[in-house]
Amino acid sequence: MAAPLDGIRVLDLTRYLAGPFCTMMLADYGADVVKVEPREGREFRPAGSARDSYFFLSANRGKRSITLDLRNPKGQQVLLRLLEDADILVENFRPGVMERLGLGGEALLERFPRLIYCGISGFGRTGPYAERPGFDQIAQGMSGFMSLTGTEQSGPTRAGIAISDLLGGLFAAHGIQLALWARERTGRGQIVDTSLLEATIGVLTWGAGMYFDAGHDPGPAGQHHPLSSPYGRFAARDGFLNLAAGSDAMWTKVAETLRQPGWLEDERFSDALARVRHRDELTREIETALAHADVADWVERFNRVGVPCGPVLSIAQVFDDPQVLARGMLVDLPHPEIGTFKTTGLPVKLSDTPGRIERRPPLHGEHTEKVLAEYGWLDSEIAVLRTDGVI
Repeated sequence: MAAPLDGIRVLDLTRYLAGPFCTMMLADYGADVVKVEPREGREFRPAGSARDSYFFLSANRGKRSITLDLRNPKGQQVLLRLLEDADILVENFRPGVMERLGLGGEALLERFPRLIYCGISGFGRTGPYAERPGFDQIAQGMSGFMSLTGTEQSGPTRAGIAISDLLGGLFAAHGIQLALWARERTGRGQIVDTSLLEATIGVLTWGAGMYFDAGHDPGPAGQHHPLSSPYGRFAARDGFLNLAAGSDAMWTKVAETLRQPGWLEDERFSDALARVRHRDELTREIETALAHADVADWVERFNRVGVPCGPVLSIAQVFDDPQVLARGMLVDLPHPEIGTFKTTGLPVKLSDTPGRIERRPPLHGEHTEKVLAEYGWLDSEIAVLRTDGVI
């Protein structure tokens, strides 16, 4: 069956990670995404390199690539002609860049009233920081996210992935789909504006809520849930596991599984608040008990009695895990530069209109002639554009 975004045309002017991740999600669910790249080369591929980096490959599957010099007035005219048949334009330049090219959101909407124009930036289109450059780790720090991550010993700690970039891409894709739905009712497009800072603040949820409630910073969460215990990461004989006893009934099962009935009579562990207050002591006792068996053994025992428990896996172990493989979260595609291209699967499964991963990341400018021909250019016109250095 048709994917949910089949027939939607996207012009992707993005680079780095937040924007490409956004448009990749649109492509995964059927949109025809045309990545508009500079003639000189692409991000994360040094001159002379024999292949694209995995940083590029991991966020650009499902797209077609054309080259276009947007600094050239003729290149701008090509983009405007492409926009006549496009539904969405996505860019992640610093605010003001597109306006200086005469291609800002307001100007384009006057000319193409059904267009959905999405801009992703570090801090948003307005406000005192609007024109600042914004990268992932800057947003992680300024959003408060890093203050909740790590331990008292480590101090504020970044996430192991570019979480602010990825959240910016997720919220942008969400906003674009809301705008598409609104266009069905109104017939008009609009500007979708999000940023790495706002996206990361947008997921603070109870992290911000603890501050709103108590009036002081929660501080780093470390390896354990700040409001529940035992709920966190523990060491077993051969590695680490996560254990989440989210209720008194589960706590009882933890004590029984670890053969520690005395814990149930210990005033230090008598209720949820007491266990949080005495978390360090409880953690030491739990890890002493866990040291008598391997992670896999404990995971099986706890899940058998209904206590959530899972191993802490390396990336290599994740993509060998039977549940991950059963859910299609590892996909292999042929690629002319690297042989087999491995990528993560679709995290959202739709029963009637599923997404699909069928197209590898494009080579630089691979589809320029084909896309321009589809949009109405004659072969002779394409040849002139190439001669003039526009494509």
